[in-house]
Amino acid sequence: MRTFLAACSCCLAVLLGAGTAAAQNNYGAIAYSPSTGAHGWSYDYGSRAAAEDVALSACRRHAGDCLIPIWFRNACGALAVGSNGYGSGWGSNRRLAENFALRSCRQRTGGCWIKRWACTTR
Repeated sequence: MRTFLAACSCCLAVLLGAGTAAAQNNYGAIAYSPSTGAHGWSYDYGSRAAAEDVALSACRRHAGDCLIPIWFRNACGALAVGSNGYGSGWGSNRRLAENFALRSCRQRTGGCWIKRWACTTR
């Protein structure tokens, strides 16, 4: 009986561990400088803060006014820029993220195009 209970406990621990691993989130972010057009991005980080820090650090190598217009979790993000503004969006795949970013950009300005996209692996 003890052997059976020990085996059950072991199986339960393995199943709970697998559930924890499956619930892990991956974060990404895109940073952008409205004055220079510089940008940075990240994906597959364990927290939103880490993803934003990496994206901002990359952007700040080229500009001082970088901001985070989009972050995403287990998804894709995109940044669209136009003649006098920008927009961003996220979605479950690249196409959706780009479509939302273009729509957002077109509400502010014309001539919008995708400057950057990124997707997490989950």
